[in-house]
Amino acid sequence: MRESRELLGRARALVGPELRDAVGRLAEPVRSVAGYHFGWADEAGRPADTGWGKGVRAALVLSTARALGAPAEQAVATAAAVELVHNFSLVHDDLMDGDVTRRGIRTVWSVFGSSQAVLTGDALLALALDVIARRCPDRSAATLRELCGALLELVAGQAADVSFEARRDVGLEECLAMADGKTAGLLARACALGALVADVAPERVDAMRAFGRHLGLAFQLVDDVLGLWGDTVVTGKPVGSDIRSRKKSLPVVAALSSGTEAGARLAALYHRPEPLTDDEVAEATWLVEEAGGRGWASREAARQRRAALDCLTVAGPDREGARALSLLADLITRRDS
Repeated sequence: MRESRELLGRARALVGPELRDAVGRLAEPVRSVAGYHFGWADEAGRPADTGWGKGVRAALVLSTARALGAPAEQAVATAAAVELVHNFSLVHDDLMDGDVTRRGIRTVWSVFGSSQAVLTGDALLALALDVIARRCPDRSAATLRELCGALLELVAGQAADVSFEARRDVGLEECLAMADGKTAGLLARACALGALVADVAPERVDAMRAFGRHLGLAFQLVDDVLGLWGDTVVTGKPVGSDIRSRKKSLPVVAALSSGTEAGARLAALYHRPEPLTDDEVAEATWLVEEAGGRGWASREAARQRRAALDCLTVAGPDREGARALSLLADLITRRDS
């Protein structure tokens, strides 16, 4: 794990200044709100350093470019654009889900209000496109196509996720399709963008995109498991919040679809209109595991990880690059719970 965390650390060190430069071009008060979201300032605008995230997507861009023959420095602007898109989605996602904590601090909307959250998310998306136009003029068309593809997938996945809240009949396949768009799409495009920086053949770009897509699904599966059984210190969000809001996460849908007695009891809890008490949240979490949701999610995450690594054979990274990408895959899919 130490080597993979070093990869993330190097990615943050390279991409952080690019992100700060981009956010610095925003007008107030959006600049200060964005600075708060990235952990560079507190609620009053005073300098802080709570961290802007793990930098997984940036690390995938940089590591893919390096693995396919391009210096990581050539991919910094592209990696920053991907992180800006990711953070745009987080700011809006927190607002839509009503989450009040992310990365151990209060979310943007809960501090500054919903209007500022919408505007800040919009600004981060605009900055992502601006970074590509300013810093990658020689490959901006192909890069923007990949980013726009990721955005369209993200919106489709998020729309499905929201629609699931009002439905009782969500199936496992459509839940996987939702996760593919909402989470895996951006990781897939991050890897494809790194390959575009390296200017490799289209089939190698496609292979890296597939690598990222399988890895993204594994990431979401592990994330959903941590959301139910993890530690708030690890996740940065209150454990049990997904159950309390009756979110149709992958382990939950697997349990609801299991045809077991525990699954039926879970459905009775999930579909009643009254808010869940703390004891009922704990009971529902136990029922998800009893119905097999946790075991299925863990097995499926491992399967998606193996499929991701198989794609590297087609992509043909150099030996050191393949090792770096494998280390990132391990870090993403074997996080401590």
